[in-house]
Formats: sequence, structure tokens, C-alpha cells
Amino acid sequence: MEDVATSQGASPNSSEPLCEAEEPHQHPSPEFLQRKIYFLMDQLKAMHAELPENLQTRISYDLLTELANCVLNESIFDIVKALMELQHVTEKHLIQVRAQVENEYEIEVSDWRGKIKDPEELQHILGLMKIKHTKKLLETDKKIVEVLDQKVYDQQSMLQKAGVPGFFHTQNPKEIKIQMFLLDFILRLSRLKYEPNK
Repeated sequence: MEDVATSQGASPNSSEPLCEAEEPHQHPSPEFLQRKIYFLMDQLKAMHAELPENLQTRISYDLLTELANCVLNESIFDIVKALMELQHVTEKHLIQVRAQVENEYEIEVSDWRGKIKDPEELQHILGLMKIKHTKKLLETDKKIVEVLDQKVYDQQSMLQKAGVPGFFHTQNPKEIKIQMFLLDFILRLSRLKYEPNK
């Protein structure tokens, strides 16, 4: 995971201004940066207004301002996109793992139905198989939750190291929900093109 931050140019310990990563050959003027921050803030305020009121109060104007300043360094967009892609790949894999457990059970049931002709014996075997399957499914689900929890922790860690405001280690569902909205804000901002002359 740490390779993503290094390869994208995010330097959590650097005291360099974030804007330096934006245009390597020419430094943007302070006026350009100020106009871009206003643009980003307008976008963030509009996104913020779409949230339910109880969440709006938890995402402060100061946090939005910090976020706007943070994403002046567009490498933050690359980090967030890479993390999201990794999350989607992981989720897809976990869905396949769970589906495989279900398929194995279906195949086993089908095999027993073909082998056992006595209905009572078949019902007994299928009952035992159902218990075994339910236990295996619970174990699989538990492992899936552990993998997803680790993925959340890794994302929090990476984004905190990259200096993204609002990200820190937490297992509090309310805080995680706020972080999910902040990620959504960043992804939505990454799709916008700032055109200073308009």
C-alpha cells in the first residue's frame, strides 16, 4: 500500500507547498491558486449541502477548506483513485470467495441426491450438510469482515500519511461514514476541470 503514496508523489513529511506538484515547469501564481481554491470550495459547499443535516454538522467549513487546499496537490486524486480501484478488486474477490462456498454446497447436495435413494436417510444427510454449510458460511463471512476492516484501516493510514484532512484510524461507524463522504467528495472533484478563464 505504501508504494502508492511514494509513486504518486505524496510526501506526508514534506514541508513543501502542495501546489508545487501541480505544474512542474511553471509555478502557478498566488492569484491562480486562490481562484482555484474558491472554485474547489464552491464545489465542496454544493456537495456538502446535498448531505443529510446530521452529517452536514459533522463536516465543518474548516474541514472543507483544508480539503480544498489539500487537493490543490492533484496527486491526492491519484492516491484516492488507486485506493478505490484496489477496494473494488478486493470486494469482487470476496464476493467470488463467498459464491464459491455456496456453489460447493450446491454441488455436494446434488451429489448426495444422486447417491442416496432412501428419503429419510437423504433428509438426515442434507440436514447435517446444512449445519456444516451454515457454519462454513459464518466463518467465511467473518473472514470477509476482517479483510474489509483491514482494508478500511489501510485506507485511513494511507490517506492520513498523505495529509488528507479528516482521515485517521477509527472503527467508529459514524466517523467511517464521514470519511466515506470525504472520499466521495475527492473523487467527484477529481472529475472536474478547473478552467480559470471561464
